[in-house]
Formats: sequence, C-alpha cells, structure tokens
Amino acid sequence: MEVLCDGDTCPVGGVGVYNPGFWGMDIKQGKIYKIVFYLRSLTSVNISVSLTSSDGLRTLAITNLIASARDVSNWTKMETLLEAEETNPNARLQLKTSKKGVMWIDQVSAIPLDTHKGHGFRNDLYEMIANIKPRFLRFPGGNFVGGVLLRNAFRWKDTVGPWEERPGHFNDAWNYWTDDGLGYFEFLQLSEDLGALPIWVFNNGMSNLGQEKASNVSLFVQEALDGIEFAIGDPSSKWGTVRAAMRHPKPFDLRYVAVGNEECFSFEKTAYKENYAKFYNAIKHYYPGIKVISNCDESMNQLGYPADLYDFHLYTNASDLFSNVHHFDHTSRSGPKVFVSEYAVVGEDAGTGSLLAALGEAGFLIGLERNSDVVAMVSYAPLFVNVHDRRWNPDAIVFNSYQVYGTPSYWLQHFFIDTSGAMLLNTTLLTNSSTPILASAIAQRNSNDGICFLKVKVVNFGSNKVNLKISVYGLESNSINSSRSMKTLLTSNNVMNENSFKEPNKVVPRSSPLENAGKDMEVVVSPHSITSYDLMLERYYLGTMFDEAQAKEDNCDSHLPFPGNCTKVQCLNACMDKYKTSPKIIINAGCETNDKCCCITG
Repeated sequence: MEVLCDGDTCPVGGVGVYNPGFWGMDIKQGKIYKIVFYLRSLTSVNISVSLTSSDGLRTLAITNLIASARDVSNWTKMETLLEAEETNPNARLQLKTSKKGVMWIDQVSAIPLDTHKGHGFRNDLYEMIANIKPRFLRFPGGNFVGGVLLRNAFRWKDTVGPWEERPGHFNDAWNYWTDDGLGYFEFLQLSEDLGALPIWVFNNGMSNLGQEKASNVSLFVQEALDGIEFAIGDPSSKWGTVRAAMRHPKPFDLRYVAVGNEECFSFEKTAYKENYAKFYNAIKHYYPGIKVISNCDESMNQLGYPADLYDFHLYTNASDLFSNVHHFDHTSRSGPKVFVSEYAVVGEDAGTGSLLAALGEAGFLIGLERNSDVVAMVSYAPLFVNVHDRRWNPDAIVFNSYQVYGTPSYWLQHFFIDTSGAMLLNTTLLTNSSTPILASAIAQRNSNDGICFLKVKVVNFGSNKVNLKISVYGLESNSINSSRSMKTLLTSNNVMNENSFKEPNKVVPRSSPLENAGKDMEVVVSPHSITSYDLMLERYYLGTMFDEAQAKEDNCDSHLPFPGNCTKVQCLNACMDKYKTSPKIIINAGCETNDKCCCITG
C-alpha cells in the first residue's frame, strides 16, 4: 500500500484499504474479534484498524497500531482485539493511515473469538452439522481433491502447520482461491469435535476424471502414507511431531481413507486401477488396520481387486432416485461394502432445495436402510453453500454472513439419525393403491433413558393420501407406551416449496403425539410426505434385544436353516418372520454357523 498524502494533506481518518470478507462480515455488538495481519515497511507506521459498515461511514470498532521502522523492517505479526460497539451483518475490515510511505500487508485475518471450541468454525454452522449426529465426515471434498489441473489439487502437506506459512491454492474445480486455513488438520479436528470418524479422500496421482496423470505416482503414495502418519502416528514420529506442534499430540481416530474421487467413472479406469493397487498395497503394508475405499462401482460388477469399501455416487431426478430403492437388493454380499458418499436429486426437480428432492432422496435412503448389511455408510452432498456463490444446486445447508437454514434434504437426514446401530426389522407393505409408497422399520434404544422404541418410516411420493394399517407382530397389546409415542411429518402444500432466509421453517419436520398408538393402528399418510411413527415401548419389552450375548444351542427356541452367509440382521428378520403370529418376543438372534440361525425368545 503506497500512501501519497501525509498528515493534514490526507482526508480525515486517513487513506487505506478494506476487505468485506466473504460478502460481508457479521459484526455483533459486544462481541470481540481477533485481527491478525503481517506487515513490513521501511518507515515507522501508524495504522488504524477498524470494523465499519459496508460503505465505511459508520465505525463499529477501532484501534491504532504503532510501530517503529526497526520493528517492521522484516515481516512482523500485528495482532489486536476489537470489541464491537454496534451490530452490522454486512461489515468490512479497514486498515488506514495518514502517514506517507510504502507498506506491505499479507495474511490478513478477522475472526470472532467465540468460534466453536476456538477452532474457527461458526457456532451456528457447526450446530447444523452436529444436529444430524453424523457418524463420519468425508473430506476435503470430491472434485476439490483432484483439481482440473493436477497442480491445483489439494495437497495436504501445504495445508498444515502455521496458517501464515500455508501457500494456499487455486481451486479450479469450483473456481475460487483458498488460503487452506481449513486444512487437513482442521478437518480431522472438526471430525473429532463432532464425534464422527474422519474419512480422508486423497489425490491418487490423477486430476479430475483422470484428465491429467502424474509421471511419478510413488510421490503421491508416499504423501498418502505421510498423511496417515500425521493423523495417527506417534507424536515422536516425523509427521506426528508436526501434529503435536499444532497442540494435538494425541492421534486422531482415522480408520478410513479413499483413493481419489470419481477417476474410475471416466475412460481412465485402467490407469486408476493401476494407481489404486500401488496405494492399497503400500497402505496395507504399513497400516493394515486402515480401511481403503476404491471409487470403482461394484454394485453391478465385481471389482476384480481388493478393497474394503467402494464409493458410489448418484445424482439424478426425483422419480429416478426414488425408484433406485432396489439398486443394492442384488449386490454381492461377499465383496467389499458400499459407501454411498454422494447422492442427491438435482436439476429442475431440485431447484435450490425442494420438498420434491427430499421425497426422491427419502425413497433411495429407505432402500439403503433395507440393504444395510452391504451398504456401510451414506452421506448427502454437497453439505454447505454460501448463497452468494452458488456453483451447484442444491446443497444441504445454505448460509450467508449471519444466517443459515437447512433445505428439506437437510431435514430429511433427521429421519435417519437413529438408523446407525439400530436393528432393521422385517417390513411388508401390502397396498392396493397405485400411489408410490415405501416403508421401513427399525428397533432402537433411546440413548437418554435406555428405553427401546420402534420407528416406522413411510414415504408417500404420490399426490394422494393413503390409508394405512400398521401391525407389529410379536408384541403384546400393552407393550406400547402410547403417551410417549410420536409422529413426525415432513410435507408442504407444494412439492416445489423451499426454505429461505425469509422462511427458514417453511418445509421442516413437525412432531405431534401419535394418536391411537398401538401394535395395530390405522394412519392416514399425507400426500407428498415423509412420516415417522415412533412407538415407545414399555421399559421391560425388548430390553435385551441389543445384547451381544452369543447364541448358544441350549437356549435356542428355534434352529433355522439358512442358505449361507448368515448375518445377525438377516437372522433377526428370519426369527421375527417365524414368530410373527406368536406372542413370543424375539430378545436375541445370532448365527450358530454360516448356514444355521438361532432364535432366542422370551
């Protein structure tokens, strides 16, 4: 910044530079903001640091920084705290002076002190993620990982260590510059804060869709190994020392890594598989406990090479996604598990986040839930979008400098929070209606009080209401606590309705007591709706359903022959089916052998 005026020849308040951050900074009265920048000058400096309105006319907070020429002859960290005297959601940061001379300014940051745990995340945005109780976080992205050009790929070593030493890079996949302040370490830390497992997607020596390939893949292999060491290595190891220096000596809980993103979807499948083998072999040699994810789809064909999981992506219209409920019904149960890491309704059906999109996605999720013996993990994508920079529609969470709301697709996630760790129950839907309707049921234990409940989810994709009778076999008439049973409904009077900053709760789930809750009940399913019927069970029912006691022959009430590949979930369903007309309660089920199932009743 070259200042040509001096003293009285300058305008009142001086001259300088300003930055509005990302389409305005949200400044709130009484809050404290940390301002950091690096400065170099050949002369002494007297700089006013202020937060102002978007036009610079109203000052929200201000202080002065003074330094001698000797103090700033080399790059010097300047740091101050500002307490806002007014509120303005569209503010900017200003650096001004009335002293003639030249100064160089770099690495400028303005962050509120009250971020989540002091880790830099906006509290409201963090809570939006935390409220859907994620079991994992896949990062740093998809196309962001590879880059259109390989030189613009995300390289983790450039994103750790002191922020001011990170070079940043141009994200040519989505056309913006990032200073990588949200880097590999911060993603691992965010996962830890959320109580979610981190899933690290690293570059496999290819740019997006394999358009550009590295001449020396071994360098990328070593980079992946070093990245794993950074995450889980001993704090005395080479890269564990770097992590420890960032005040995290304890290893992160990294268990999964993904080799690239979507390269196998392209015409470069052969090249991807060749690269993948090098990564897989190296990782399994040094870190045999790490699970490796391929991005070649095995849902229809065998991979032909080892993998712990394979990545599956699906973006389509609402009707097509809804009809994909059976996509994994016939997927091999003997190969790697499925990781559905990206799915969404897109195009005209989606708008920027419609109810119709959520309905299509709900049908697809019902199918994934039914196939949970082979589908290990699922995540909607993308997660966040700044409303001022939409490069993709829709997204789960929309925000600006001071507001945030969830799309219907975000609220849909709440219907499946209890699925992880639940028992999938055998569900049969009998209807003469032509209305497209799907249902599933799980049994789960409430983490707060340990009481079990049944959750029956019904998705009505059609425009007509449906009269439905729900019958739960194997329960006595007094087993359901009707006073605590609830109904939760997500719907709207128009399938293209969306949420917005003006109406953030236009399409959100609404809960109410479930009238006539019982083992046999009649319900009316609203058109274009997702409904959850949560039946709370009396404390003494299904109390040991989730015990992991191994089934023994002497306490089995039935030994069911099984056609191979018996799993606990399949065995439970078989036992439920056997006793569906009996008053007996299934309290446990397990595989005696690969071809024999044991039912324990009580």
